[in-house]
Amino acid sequence: MSFGSHLTEYAGLPVFEYRSQEAMAAGGARAGDPLAMLAAARTPGAYAWRLADAGRLESKEGEYVTRYYERFCADVDPAAVTALVLGSLEDTMNAADPVPVRNAVLACAPRWTGLRSLFYGDVTSEEYEVSWLDHGDLSGVLNALPGLERLDVRGTGELSLPVEEHRSLRSLTLQGGGLPAALMRQVLASRYPALEHLELWLGMENYEGDATPADLAPLLSGEVHAGVRSLGLRNAEETDPWVRALADSPVLERLEVLDLSLGTLTDEGGQILLDAPGFRDLSRLDLHHHYMSEEMETRVVEAFTAAGVRVDVSERVDARNGYPYPAVGE
Repeated sequence: MSFGSHLTEYAGLPVFEYRSQEAMAAGGARAGDPLAMLAAARTPGAYAWRLADAGRLESKEGEYVTRYYERFCADVDPAAVTALVLGSLEDTMNAADPVPVRNAVLACAPRWTGLRSLFYGDVTSEEYEVSWLDHGDLSGVLNALPGLERLDVRGTGELSLPVEEHRSLRSLTLQGGGLPAALMRQVLASRYPALEHLELWLGMENYEGDATPADLAPLLSGEVHAGVRSLGLRNAEETDPWVRALADSPVLERLEVLDLSLGTLTDEGGQILLDAPGFRDLSRLDLHHHYMSEEMETRVVEAFTAAGVRVDVSERVDARNGYPYPAVGE
């Protein structure tokens, strides 16, 4: 698996890519439909607005990223925007320089008073591999958007997110090929009193994914983020140890949704799921892209279906084909 296409839907809204009047005038048909742009601008809250310029249609002079964002705020009522998807503007989300996009967000944040959902880094593998993305410290972005309820970030290798407190955030997703232990500890040390959904893509050690179940201990014990009811520990290089840690943890008692997909779950992990009664109190269990045998897959489906748990075991990978790998690496 790779990130092969841009988001077409986000936060329950269709994604619409903003293009400035200058770019549409200069770029012709490939720059988009000016009438569609004007129509969308009349109902800003009906779309998740994508700010990106992979086609290099916008001016590239001076602080062009901030100017592009400023044009957006001038053309589309910023207070009415509820969802944003930030993509690549030429090389501004390359590991070489994450500052322009971050600065542009901070410049416009005071005007985005209605913003509730933000996807940071909607970049495809054709543009940049996820392991190349360097966002740096994004704590300032969260601090500048106190009303934000959902944050999704793609690219975790060089990400920092130390936040003292954010009272509105309900959903946090960190996608990547490897989750550093330091980043996990920052997430757990931050105060998110409203947090209900936490999704961590654990990834591979070769791509800085050195977080372990021991690093997650404050969450597993119930000491932090006590409101989390939906937990994703996805894309793990070794899923079975995470299942074992969950089986013995107090957090399992309050989880409603558990997502262990895109990883390397084997029969060993499948047996742990069957043996620990707490897993059967879930409402939904996502295991898709796994390495369980057909026999174990059948046993898991039968047991959890009988317990009233919606379970997804699609995309079984034959372990005989070689060493198990998570779905997303580089």
